[in-house]
Amino acid sequence: MALQEFAPAAALLGLSVLVALLVVMLSRLLGPHRPTSRKQAPYESGMKPIGQAVRRMPVKFYLVAVLFIIFDIEVIFFLPWAVVFRDLGVYGLIIMGVFLFILTVGFIYEWKKGALEWE
Repeated sequence: MALQEFAPAAALLGLSVLVALLVVMLSRLLGPHRPTSRKQAPYESGMKPIGQAVRRMPVKFYLVAVLFIIFDIEVIFFLPWAVVFRDLGVYGLIIMGVFLFILTVGFIYEWKKGALEWE
């Protein structure tokens, strides 16, 4: 595989970064910039902030977030498999069955452990 095949993607990435930087720089140069203490203060629904800005999040939140990402990424593997399903034949069907079985066992384990329950 030659690097020339990636040229359109690299050009699109470069152009996107260039446009983003250009918009930010132009808005900074042409737009009004009058910082005041009131504008620099944290905004919390129109009220003065109470307490610390950084608060501790429950571990369950992170556990559910990580599980979502894991299962979401695993579902992404279905599309390439579906595209080449006919070429893979019975072997591809068996391998996807094993993949789904492992995914289901992991899901049931997390369900039984209570990781998906939100309090």
